[in-house]
Amino acid sequence: MRTTTRRAVLGAGLATAAGGLLTACSDSGKPAGGGRTPVAYVAPDGKEVAAAEARRRATGSVREVRLTAAGTELDLGGRKVTSWAYGDALPGREVRLTAGDTLALTLANHLPEATSLHWHGLALRNDMDGVPGVTQRPVRPGASFTYRFAVDRPGTYWFHPHSGVQQDRGLYAPLIVEDPKEPLAYDKEWVVVLDDWVDGVDGSTPDAVLAELAKGMGGGMDHGGETGHGGMHHTAAVTPAQDGPSRMLMGATSPVLGGDAGDVAYPYYLVNGRTPDAPQTFAAKPGDRVRIRFVNAGGDTAFRVALGGHRMTVTHTDGFPVGHVETDSLLLGMGERYDVLVTAGDGVFPLTALAEGKKRTALALLRTGGGAAPGADVRPAELDRAPLTADRLKAGAAVRLKDRRPDRTLTFELTGSMERYDWAINGRRYAASDRYPVAAGERVRLAFVNRTGMWHPMHLHGHTFALPGGGPRKDTAIVLPGRRLEVDFDADNPGLWMLHCHNVYHAESGMMTLLGYRR
Repeated sequence: MRTTTRRAVLGAGLATAAGGLLTACSDSGKPAGGGRTPVAYVAPDGKEVAAAEARRRATGSVREVRLTAAGTELDLGGRKVTSWAYGDALPGREVRLTAGDTLALTLANHLPEATSLHWHGLALRNDMDGVPGVTQRPVRPGASFTYRFAVDRPGTYWFHPHSGVQQDRGLYAPLIVEDPKEPLAYDKEWVVVLDDWVDGVDGSTPDAVLAELAKGMGGGMDHGGETGHGGMHHTAAVTPAQDGPSRMLMGATSPVLGGDAGDVAYPYYLVNGRTPDAPQTFAAKPGDRVRIRFVNAGGDTAFRVALGGHRMTVTHTDGFPVGHVETDSLLLGMGERYDVLVTAGDGVFPLTALAEGKKRTALALLRTGGGAAPGADVRPAELDRAPLTADRLKAGAAVRLKDRRPDRTLTFELTGSMERYDWAINGRRYAASDRYPVAAGERVRLAFVNRTGMWHPMHLHGHTFALPGGGPRKDTAIVLPGRRLEVDFDADNPGLWMLHCHNVYHAESGMMTLLGYRR
C-alpha cells in the first residue's frame, strides 16, 4: 500500500502552486508561531546561496556519478525481499571523493513515486539539499535530476531520500569525503552501515507501518504527552498494519535512552545489508590498525556497537574530529556517524550492534586468523558496559567554535505522544509555511526542550552545531525525554533549512520545521 504523508500533501500543493521556483521559496512568509510581521527569506536558488557556494574551495576534480533508484530484489543473507534501492545493492554503492572536489550526481527515478536525495551532514548549497517542496521540486517517476555542489569538508556522511518514509526501505548509501591532509595513520578502512529492516518481510512496508502507528494506541502505551510524564499504561488491542503483521512495538525500554526505546518492532537488524545468520566478514592481519566509519541509517533504532575483545578509540563524530577517547561500546542514534580506530587482535571477533532497548543484534565479523566464527546470537562482554555518548566528547581544537554570546536563541519544544501519534515541534505539526528566522553572521542557539517520554535524534540540515562546554561539532544529537539540550551554530550557509527528528516516523507525523535566513 501507499500512504500519503503530511509532507507529501504539503509539498505537492506548494509545487503545483509555484509560478517561478517554489511557493515555499518565495520572498515573504510568517515567522513560526503565527507572528504578524512578514519576513523576507533567502530563496534556495538566490544570489546569497550562489555567493556562499562560490566561497567554498572547489579546487579539486569533478566527480561524476549516475545513480538509479528502482524496485529490486535484495538478498539480506538467505532472506530475499523485494524493496527499493540504489542499483541492486544494500547499502547503495559508496560515493567517495576528496575535500575540494565537486560532486555531480545524476539521480534517475525508476520508482513508482516521486523521490529526492538529501546529503546528510553536508554544508552544501541550499538548492541541492534535496527537500521536495522546499528546496527543489520532487523528482517524478521516469525523470532525473543532477545534484551538483562543491564539497569542502572531509568526513563520514550519507545520503537518502527526503520523501515520505522512503528512507526506511533500501534507499541509502554512504558518502565518504577524504581529507587530502589526513592526520590519522591506519592500515585498513571499513564503512559499517547499521539498519533496522521491515520492508518486504511478510508483506510489510514502511508506509503500512506509518499508517498503523498513525492510528495511535488509544489507552495503550503512552510515550509521553506535552507534560513529559509518559509511561506504561494498560495494554490496548493493537490493530495490524494493512500490509503484513502488526509492527507496533510495546515494552522496549533503555535507561541509556531515558525510557522508551522505539515505536517499531523490526524483524531484522542489519550490518551492511546482512542479517546475523550470514554476516559480512572483514579481513585483516593481527596488529593492523583499522579505521571504522559507523553510520546509523535506521528508521527507529539506536544501536550500541562493540567489537568483541577490543577497545575502540573514537576520533570523529558526524564528520568532525574530537579529542580521542577510548571506549568498549558506543551509542549511535539514527542519522549519527562515528569514526573509530582499533588495533586488530589475532582470531575471529564479533562486531556487534545491539538494537538498544529492543534486545536483538546485528552482526559482522573481524577475521585475522583461523578459528570458528561465533554464532549469530553472540553477545560480547563489551556490550554490557556503559556506551560512550556524544556528551562525553570534546571538539577537536581545530574545529571548536570560538566563544561568543548567541545573537539569537530559538526554543523548540518537542511535543506529542504515542497514544495520539501527534509528534510536533512547539505543538505545531510541520507546515512548510512555518519558518524560524535567522540572519547571516549570527551565532544561533537552538534550545531543544523534550516534553515527551520518548528520545529524539534532532538533525539540522546544512550546518553543524556545537554541544555545550566545548562539546563536539555535530549535525544530529539525541535529546532525552524530559531534558533540555542547548546547541550553538554559526549562520554561515544561507537558505531554507529543515530541522527535524531523525526517527522517520516521528518526522513524517509532524516533528519537523524550517529555519529561514532573512534577506
